[in-house]
Amino acid sequence: MAAQNYIFTQYANDKFELLNQFRVFITKEQVIEAINLPETVAKKGKYLIYKKDRVVVIIKKEGGINKIITFYPTVSNN
Repeated sequence: MAAQNYIFTQYANDKFELLNQFRVFITKEQVIEAINLPETVAKKGKYLIYKKDRVVVIIKKEGGINKIITFYPTVSNN
């Protein structure tokens, strides 16, 4: 499998610090893993929505680059 290119938007980068203020810790590795090994994938307009474990990632593909628009934590349905 070819290596993927990822770009975090400024908003996505800022989201790490925002979530940390609320004691919600998500790493860049978790975000990228959700894209590479998702449990579910959905498409809404020009965006792809990946979910793995308790992380949802929204990206937009532009010329072979995965532009990470945002991500957020979810609660488990178990």
